[in-house]
Amino acid sequence: MLDREGFRPNVGIILLNQRNQVFWGKRIRTHSWQFPQGGIDRGESPEQAMFRELHEEVGLHPEHVRIVARTRDWLRYEVPDRFIRRDARGFYKGQKQIWFLLQMVTHDHHLNLRATDHPEFDAWRWNDYWVPLDVVVEFKRGVYEMALTELARFLPRNDRQNRYLRGGSRGPREGMDADNGSMEMQPPPHMELPPGASFDPNPQG
Repeated sequence: MLDREGFRPNVGIILLNQRNQVFWGKRIRTHSWQFPQGGIDRGESPEQAMFRELHEEVGLHPEHVRIVARTRDWLRYEVPDRFIRRDARGFYKGQKQIWFLLQMVTHDHHLNLRATDHPEFDAWRWNDYWVPLDVVVEFKRGVYEMALTELARFLPRNDRQNRYLRGGSRGPREGMDADNGSMEMQPPPHMELPPGASFDPNPQG
């Protein structure tokens, strides 16, 4: 289902824990990390699509989360031709997305990357809100930055960190080594991994 300009309606999900860290998933069999996202089916509202994708990709149900906010308008990104199926070239341009900011109101053990027979992720972790965009596929980075920026003011509690989206662009974040730009990535205390998941402390490894 494409709009007149060749963009497919889509939803993106920024899932928070109680520490305002975000769910960060590693795409299956790749070294690319991203937020949950997926297409809106015909007849679905963005909210209905968000809850369906939340379960399919992360294993959570509506009662496991609270909707904090959503983006006002569609955010678009174009997909380079080399990533588009040959039979779709010429009329498919990319994705237009509504982004939702959710807070999880349950425990980590409810997360399940194997909720369907076609998992999107093979590992996950909690990450600082201002995620390192250099591990996101390049053509999605602009939309990620726009979504994070627009939704940051809705973060529960006053727990906003310095923005640091790309190496050296806005100064080092708290917890980052200013000399070499590396950041210590430790799992939260007592973090429980869901079935089929692993914690990878180095997303570029």
